Amino acid sequence: MKAVIPVAGKGTRLRPHTHHTPKPVVKVAGKPVLSYLLDELIEVGVDEIVFIVGHLRDTMEAWIREEYPSLKAHYVLQEVQDGTAGAVALAEPYIDEELFIIFADAVFEVDYGLIRTLGAESDALLWAKEVEDYQRYGVIVTNDDGSMKKIVEKPTEPVSKLANIGLYYIKNHELLFEGIRKTVTSPPGPSGEFYLTDAFQYMVDNGGRLLTAPVAGWWDCGKPETLIETNHHLLEVGRRGIDPLATVDGVELIEPVRVEAGAKVRGGTIGPNVTIEEGAELDGCTVRDTIIGAHASVRGCSLNDSLVGAHADIADVSGSMRVTDHSFVAGAPSS
Repeated sequence: MKAVIPVAGKGTRLRPHTHHTPKPVVKVAGKPVLSYLLDELIEVGVDEIVFIVGHLRDTMEAWIREEYPSLKAHYVLQEVQDGTAGAVALAEPYIDEELFIIFADAVFEVDYGLIRTLGAESDALLWAKEVEDYQRYGVIVTNDDGSMKKIVEKPTEPVSKLANIGLYYIKNHELLFEGIRKTVTSPPGPSGEFYLTDAFQYMVDNGGRLLTAPVAGWWDCGKPETLIETNHHLLEVGRRGIDPLATVDGVELIEPVRVEAGAKVRGGTIGPNVTIEEGAELDGCTVRDTIIGAHASVRGCSLNDSLVGAHADIADVSGSMRVTDHSFVAGAPSS
């Protein structure tokens, strides 16, 4: 099978970290967000992926080649950020069979095996999560059989609580791209962009049957606060622990905590919900709800709800911080 993964966005909500790191390879619980998706796709049988690239294209492509050398990857440049339909449209020359479309800004817990049960009468599977704050999302309104009737963006009335999460399996690729071509040659939406959901609506309006599928978990990684929440979840479900090659001396640990190989932590209190990546050093710190990047140095700090980039050097500061790679921040040492 094939997949299309748009990774062209600038990740503005995660700045300053995405000034030099593509949003899909920002780490959560010690692993790039995109790796969670790619590992699952490969396991289910995807062996060819079209990446729609843009922001930090060279960095993105180099990372994929290094981390997934056996993956058959194609890279298509999205020169103009004209929306999700515009992005997926660029993949059409490479698609001649069923495909996944995934937006790489979340970690999912879904049953990919459901694609094997999709009957001949169905054209696609759209994973959707029931939410209470439906006003924040595009929601899928379904027929009695669970098939899509329409998608409503950020409804003010509870027409549905099934949020569209950005994970799709398309069996009828011909009808999909027919809908995309129709969408991108029509007037754009209110934001000036072309939406993939309009192509799905075209499929439905032209006889397509798009089923919804349940989602066990969906954890957003697109902004700092949700990235930290996702870190907490992933630590809770198995990515916590102290690597045998880490040094932890005189530290109060409040689980869940992840300390990777080569990290050195001396004194202070660490946790809950803290990831300390490889080679980082912390001395006399109180840290909670925070991700510390690889080889960062943090001394005499009290941090909460923070993202500290790789190789950052921070001393004698307190509070919530967003510190990008190779930064230096120093406060007044406590007396």
